[in-house]
Amino acid sequence: MRAASGSTIAALAVSVLAVSLSGPLAAYAAAPALAICLYRNAFAVGVLAPVALVRRRGELADLFTSRTGRRTGGLCVLSGLALALHFGTWIPSTRMTSVATATALVATQPVWAGLIAVWQRRPVTRITWLGIVLAVLGAALTTGADLGGSPRAVTGDLLALAGGLTAAIYTSFGERARTVLSTTGYATVCYGICSVALLAACLVSGSALGGYPATAWLAIGAITIGPQLLGHTLINYALRRVTATTVAVLLLLEVPGAAVITWLLLGQLPGSRSLPGLILLVSGVAVVMVGAPRRAGPTGQALGDGIAISPTATGKT
Repeated sequence: MRAASGSTIAALAVSVLAVSLSGPLAAYAAAPALAICLYRNAFAVGVLAPVALVRRRGELADLFTSRTGRRTGGLCVLSGLALALHFGTWIPSTRMTSVATATALVATQPVWAGLIAVWQRRPVTRITWLGIVLAVLGAALTTGADLGGSPRAVTGDLLALAGGLTAAIYTSFGERARTVLSTTGYATVCYGICSVALLAACLVSGSALGGYPATAWLAIGAITIGPQLLGHTLINYALRRVTATTVAVLLLLEVPGAAVITWLLLGQLPGSRSLPGLILLVSGVAVVMVGAPRRAGPTGQALGDGIAISPTATGKT
């Protein structure tokens, strides 16, 4: 592990806090879940696009002018659509089950990535398989604990798991695109595609795009500034100085962090019956990430809500 300076440790602490705010703020905001997803991405594009157009104009133009660029652009489109599915499943899940449970279940992204590797016939280590088994058992126990509650909570659990799966797909496409594109260029295109897809979903579902109370807009703004922009930026900063696996394991602190913030903000705590499953689930995810084979690459990239780490991404910003 590379030596971590005081500034790196501070960046990691702030980034974990920032991403921990996502679930609680989404549950708190008095606005449709799909609209929250739309605005957090659209507002982020509004911040990133001017920077990308000034610093990465040639890179973006290449997406339309060269064969390689068009192939990369296609990966960005697929990544943006997967991101829309990720947000469109996970954010609603925070309204249907406890935020702590939803956050833990969506953190199964590395487990899904391991299963995708199996499907692609890539080698998976024994310790990774052990982590997958532990995480699956933990997810089953957590969801099973909700069976005695309400069908709505179980549906929320399943949506959160779907959010973890789509985050893994999103990471897979994003990893390939990021070998060519900078962080700013990739995020601008990907978040833009995601925003268009979510806008279509809002229009089809009839989700209201306005008329929210001021507190809802403040929550959406906080989600954009915190998890969507600040958290990811600081994670990318830290990834130049510590390993992607170290950062990914530390980001599992998002699970208890979200639970504490939700308790303070909404007075909500996960049911005692779900705690053993949540502990087993988070432990399994940690084992998967520790056991993941190391691949070449100077840095990584934070995707989604800070859960998905791509060890082979380039160091461009």
